[in-house]
Formats: sequence, structure tokens, C-alpha cells
Amino acid sequence: MAEYQRISRALLGEGVSSGKMFGKDALKFESKAIACLLQDTMAFKVGRDSAAMAKAMKHPGAELFDPSGQGRPFKDWVAVPESSIERWEELANAALSAAIDPEDEAEKP
Repeated sequence: MAEYQRISRALLGEGVSSGKMFGKDALKFESKAIACLLQDTMAFKVGRDSAAMAKAMKHPGAELFDPSGQGRPFKDWVAVPESSIERWEELANAALSAAIDPEDEAEKP
């Protein structure tokens, strides 16, 4: 997907690399996944109590990321559908910020 590729190019370097998560394209910071592309959805590790999570969950179709589909979501991750693609870059940056400084991610909404 073109938007994922654009975001990936913008973030690569400074500890960010491309890789795989569940066999799908992912962005990693210091070898830990911070974002993952799954068909028409992108998931971001922004932190469960972060302002970014609260804001992201307001977008239509956004939900906690549940890669198993079995009702066991990753509580620090939000999955945002392509219908909110204009928010993906902002969320990718929020995920990177949360990975760089986990204390900042704890800002309450």
C-alpha cells in the first residue's frame, strides 16, 4: 500500500527499521514492532492510556488490535482502518514517540 510505503520511508533510520510482524510488513524501533500493516488496516503501538490511543479510538472502525481474532486484543495497540488513512502518519509518529520515551506515552487524554 502506497501510504504505508510513504510512512515507512519517512520514519526509516534513527533506530527505525522495516521488518515483519505476524508475517506482515511492520515498522520496528530497536527491533520492537511499533506499527504493522494488515490488508486495509494499520495497527500502532501507542500505549493503552495515551492521548494518542484516546484520539485514535474515536475514528470510525478503530479498535484495539486483536491479531488472533479471538477476543484477546493487545491493549497498547490500536488498529485503524483505511477509511481513516489520513491519521496513519500521525499515529505512526505517536507510536515511535511512545517507543523512544515510554514515560511520555503515559500522558493521559
